[in-house]
Amino acid sequence: MRTTARRGLVIATTLTLLLSSTACGSDDGPGSGEPVPGVTDTEIVVGTHMPLTGPASAGYSKIAPATKAYFDYVNANGGVHGRKITYKIMDDGYNPATTQQVVRQLVLQDKVFAVLNGLGTPTHTGVLDFLHTNRVPDLFVASGSRNWDQPDRYPNTFGFNPDYTVEGKILANHVKTTLPDRKVCFLGQDDDFGQDALAGVEKVLGADGVVARETYVTSNTNVAPQIGAFKAAGCEVVILATVPGFTALSVGTAARLGFRPQWVVSNVGADHPTLARQLGDAAGLLEGMVGLNYLPMQGDTDNPWIQLFTKVNTEHNGGAEFDGNTVYGMAVGYLFVQVLLAAGKDLTRESLVEAVRKGGYQGPGVAPLRFSATDHSGYGGGRLSRVSGGAQSYFGPTYETDESDGPVNEYTAPPVSPPVNGVPTA
Repeated sequence: MRTTARRGLVIATTLTLLLSSTACGSDDGPGSGEPVPGVTDTEIVVGTHMPLTGPASAGYSKIAPATKAYFDYVNANGGVHGRKITYKIMDDGYNPATTQQVVRQLVLQDKVFAVLNGLGTPTHTGVLDFLHTNRVPDLFVASGSRNWDQPDRYPNTFGFNPDYTVEGKILANHVKTTLPDRKVCFLGQDDDFGQDALAGVEKVLGADGVVARETYVTSNTNVAPQIGAFKAAGCEVVILATVPGFTALSVGTAARLGFRPQWVVSNVGADHPTLARQLGDAAGLLEGMVGLNYLPMQGDTDNPWIQLFTKVNTEHNGGAEFDGNTVYGMAVGYLFVQVLLAAGKDLTRESLVEAVRKGGYQGPGVAPLRFSATDHSGYGGGRLSRVSGGAQSYFGPTYETDESDGPVNEYTAPPVSPPVNGVPTA
């Protein structure tokens, strides 16, 4: 009887320990029954998918190396809560099928803690469900698609860029107020990028305010039919929702056809240094181009953020050519470090996502970041830029608006300066 009782006690104790271990051991971080993927006492491993090659590589191939350079700068200054950040960059060639392959590798083989700044509307849309199912934080997607702002459906996904409808409204507001009664045409990518941007344009100009609409696919670099249609329609203003390569193609093709409209371009495809490299000797065709941005302009050497990012670029990015993509990549890195600090020393995927939801972040952006429990959209506006004398610079105020029917308003909060050593503090 005593032996039987003793065996029963051992079995009961073992079951209690097993149940206790199971209750603690999901994804709960240091001290739990199961380690957090990608996190050790000394390292945080995150990954991304980027078009290092392919039709969107012009300019965009510089983003992830710039983010990594900022992480290397932070690592050299002690890391985040004593941990160094390792950034795994996978080339997807802007091909949705390849994106699915490389993201599966990052999550299932490399066991990354989070996916950061995966680029592209058609590419990243295809991995949303996979990342959600695997409970992987999906932060600061490099696209303005409204797909990233679905807190109920994708609670772990957050945008970064102003959404394309917000941007379309601001660009159209400029056309409406400064170029009234001009014939306006629109060229957009044949996906949510182009569709959302057009929706924003039409919210301001009305459906009748756009006399011709065309789309392109990245697999076909001949845009002569679309540009020819604009010329035939007598368009005086062309709004572009295009990646940089197709902005350059549109401008170059129009010149060849003897068509010289006012170009008004999404931030996605309006970085002047990138376009000038694409056009070469024909870079002068960009003179007068109006764009939109929400980060410090790359040529503003008096801006303290540009001074910081230039230093990081020199010390940790091999002195690569400095442009808006470099600024973008480092701005993403800065925000991610802010969020890691807010998530605390006992880092988990849940604490990271909760830190983004709390919001309140300020950094290099000229427009507000809108993160909250109910808004995952990222930046909420931007400022207009113009190419003049071969240089791109801001003009006028910063604007903000919503993706619905709200007005386009001026945003007057002053920008903040970076910390003295360029690394955010908790």
